[in-house]
Amino acid sequence: MPQIVPILDPADPRIADYRDIRERDLVGRRGLFVAEGRVVLNVLVTSPRCTPVSLLVAEHRLPTLDDILDRLGDAVPVYAAAQPVLDAIAGFPLHRGLLALGRRTDTPEADALLAGLPADDDVLLLSAIANHDNMGGLFRNAAAFGVGAVLLDADCCDPLYRKAIRVSVGAALRVPYAVLPRDIDALALLERHGFAPLALSPAGAQELADLAPPPRAAVILGAEGPGLSPALLARTTSVRIDMEAGFDSLNVATTGGIVLHHLAAARRARNAIAHPAL
Repeated sequence: MPQIVPILDPADPRIADYRDIRERDLVGRRGLFVAEGRVVLNVLVTSPRCTPVSLLVAEHRLPTLDDILDRLGDAVPVYAAAQPVLDAIAGFPLHRGLLALGRRTDTPEADALLAGLPADDDVLLLSAIANHDNMGGLFRNAAAFGVGAVLLDADCCDPLYRKAIRVSVGAALRVPYAVLPRDIDALALLERHGFAPLALSPAGAQELADLAPPPRAAVILGAEGPGLSPALLARTTSVRIDMEAGFDSLNVATTGGIVLHHLAAARRARNAIAHPAL
């Protein structure tokens, strides 16, 4: 059980990395990130890809945190403050009353990450996803449907931004990911590792319901509005989700969830045929 360190002054230098959270969300934290709430913290303390650096909690929450504190051990400091002090530190009312600083310890390059995946894993490739809600939703979908890894191009936002982690319910700390260099040919990388690229577009040549999923798929999603470039679409199997006449657009995280469910269901069906129950 870690030692509890009382914090009485919002200006205490020991909690400087927690101060003015929203402003620091914008300027970065020197490789650290903030996790918020019990669900996300549970992922943080068990994830092999990240490690907790410290906790800052409302003192009235301490009696409810024994299970988490037991897993932290003695090396991670736990700072406790009265709710008004906690709110002053954060810069806004912190209703959840529970924050943690974490550090990502798993930072693979894309080539090594893909090479280490099981032979039947699918991946996500995200292009210019700049909205943190969408990023969090996509990681949540990736975890829910067993995606092996997420690749982010250089124009994507940080999946370890506090809001993205929260929306992902901690999946951003669990699902392996890599950031691609700006000059890399992402499609050549995927094809070298045996992934068939499926690019989602309202004008896709094939309807998702008719798609027979490849053994290993890379689902490619672009930003809402501009979508994926014509040059990229021309080099892939382009897929659409048919909708009512006059409407052709879904939220990108919703789109991702539908496509990943389709692939996961098809894989289960293939496995059932290949390995029928005795």
